[in-house]
Amino acid sequence: MNAIVLPQPDDLASNRTPTTPMLEIRNLHVSYGKTQALHGVDLMVQQGEVIALIGANGAGKSTTLRTISGLLKPTQGQIIYQGNNIAGVSADRIVAQGIAQSPEERHIWPTMTVYENLTLGAYLCKKDAEVERRVALVYDRFSRLKERHRQLAGTLSGGEQQMLAIGRALMSEPSLLLLDEPVWAESAHGRGGL
Repeated sequence: MNAIVLPQPDDLASNRTPTTPMLEIRNLHVSYGKTQALHGVDLMVQQGEVIALIGANGAGKSTTLRTISGLLKPTQGQIIYQGNNIAGVSADRIVAQGIAQSPEERHIWPTMTVYENLTLGAYLCKKDAEVERRVALVYDRFSRLKERHRQLAGTLSGGEQQMLAIGRALMSEPSLLLLDEPVWAESAHGRGGL
């Protein structure tokens, strides 16, 4: 699992100092019912850093990302993103603030085309021309998706579906990209990387 911070053009003009973390997690606790999944997690991510959370199954890696993304609410602690506490903020507001997640096991829409799946990642964008610009950027990154833009997503290979899930996350033009098990499909089937 990785958290990738993508540089933004206006970062040089920002008032943030290099020592101020882009993301800081303080004493994070998360429970599933009566079962506590996270116990006092602390983490800092600086602008431009690539961070990998490594641990055994059930260690809380996915839970940490799901909580940052607003899919889970913490029972205690803070998630400070660009100076604001976003702990407990809804997932759509998290995306609007510049955080996107490509989830474990992809969660693509199999009966929709590659193109349609990508455009869903830009749901906050109201201008068609801007959505098309973003699709073109994803196609530049993942040329295989461009080749298969009219193909139903469910018919793609595991690696191609992973590219699609990452591309969909990139459609919101995030400052912080969270990748949960980005090579899950490939490793689960004993194949090489994306």
